[in-house]
Amino acid sequence: MYEAITDGIKVTVRPMFLEEQSEPVENHYVWAYHVTIENLGERTVQLVNRYWRITDAKGIVQEVRGPGVVGEQPVLEPGAAFEYTSGTPLTTPSGVMMGAYEMEGPDGTMFDVAVPAFSLDSPHEAARMN
Repeated sequence: MYEAITDGIKVTVRPMFLEEQSEPVENHYVWAYHVTIENLGERTVQLVNRYWRITDAKGIVQEVRGPGVVGEQPVLEPGAAFEYTSGTPLTTPSGVMMGAYEMEGPDGTMFDVAVPAFSLDSPHEAARMN
């Protein structure tokens, strides 16, 4: 598990290699990642946008930006948590992801919450990236 805390918002990520959806012979590897976002602070926040930076084992970078996560823009009151699972494919047997969630506070102030860098490892790679 990987975790980071920014401005009272804790993000925990647990990546999982999906053997049944991967085709190593065709250079197709798939991971799911389970994310928990916890509001440890004292103000209500809303996740408005996401940003992902995905780097494969060859150093090729993909960037993904968009509204919310899994079609939602969750509002987190103090003490609340939001969980979701998503996934990503790569053409290499390992990689690394990192990112940020753009949050909005009750006064309209926008701020970024770090998503910790996490390793995408498969049993088809001799060495782990992270």
